[in-house]
Amino acid sequence: MPSLGHLTELAQTALLLAVAISLPVVGVAAVVGLLVAALQAVTQLQDVTIAHLPRFLVVALALALAGPWMGEQVAAFAVQAFGGG
Repeated sequence: MPSLGHLTELAQTALLLAVAISLPVVGVAAVVGLLVAALQAVTQLQDVTIAHLPRFLVVALALALAGPWMGEQVAAFAVQAFGGG
């Protein structure tokens, strides 16, 4: 049975991994949202639905590009956590 310290370390690693693999996608979404908001402010076009399509497309592209890396990171953590490595 694993010790409490080992379980705490695994939980901390899992939380940091979750932040690390979600950060690129969230960062891209935030940057695109900021750019669209700035464009809307400049053009004085205040439609709420305009910001959704570019953000959706960029997030989908970021997931497609970063997906394999994200999967590798989660798989490596699973091997470490469950395989004892």
